[in-house]
Amino acid sequence: MPGRPRFLRHLGIDYSGAATPDSRLPGLRVYAAEEPAAAPREIPGPSAGGRWTRRELARWLTDTLAAGPPTLVGIDHGLSCPLPYFERHALRADWDRFLVDFTRHWPAHTPGVTVRSLRASNPRSGDPRWRRPCERRTGAKSVFHFDVPGSVATSTHAGLAWVQRLREELGPRLHCWPFDGWHPPPGAHVLAEIYPSRWSGRWPRGQRTPDQQDAFATAAALAAADHSGELERWLDPELSTAERAAARVEGWILGVS
Repeated sequence: MPGRPRFLRHLGIDYSGAATPDSRLPGLRVYAAEEPAAAPREIPGPSAGGRWTRRELARWLTDTLAAGPPTLVGIDHGLSCPLPYFERHALRADWDRFLVDFTRHWPAHTPGVTVRSLRASNPRSGDPRWRRPCERRTGAKSVFHFDVPGSVATSTHAGLAWVQRLREELGPRLHCWPFDGWHPPPGAHVLAEIYPSRWSGRWPRGQRTPDQQDAFATAAALAAADHSGELERWLDPELSTAERAAARVEGWILGVS
């Protein structure tokens, strides 16, 4: 028999690294699953047209998690980089130090700045051939594979500075999986990397855009897994000792074993 769900709210975020941190983006979508029998609902941005900026989303997430019940947040961009990135740039295998260093070299949260403007001659570059085991198993692209369909590179480079800010503002209330450990403490909020393509085809799309569908399906899949008990297996995947050690630095995609 499934146990009691770990979370009371499940958020699916389809991210976008386009334009600047204050641009209103049609591809940035948020859905929330809050009732076991109800379909996830879209959370619109605060503007009249309902479109989010990355800055607004970060502020909303901070305020929502600070005041709300235990929440699982699935976001579709990388939360770290493959180990060869750490080796190339002589970085310690420490995720918090990585976030600080990455934000310093990729300050995509700065007003008026775009990821494209930061790419030219950036000293913290990577190689599109670098892929983590979880990316190879799902067919996901490298976080350094820019300018191709299905690329997650721009979203990752735009989003990591906001992850650092969330971590600073929420402190131990936010468990970043798996960097803070494979087993989140009861009552904590959890932020995890997801790959929406694994779930988007499970639900009819109807009138939703592809970005809306990815966010909807993420929220729905996370809620379903939590209520069935499958989420506990996702949070503790069957990996080798070496894979576990590497994933605590370069991250892992929730639901991939």
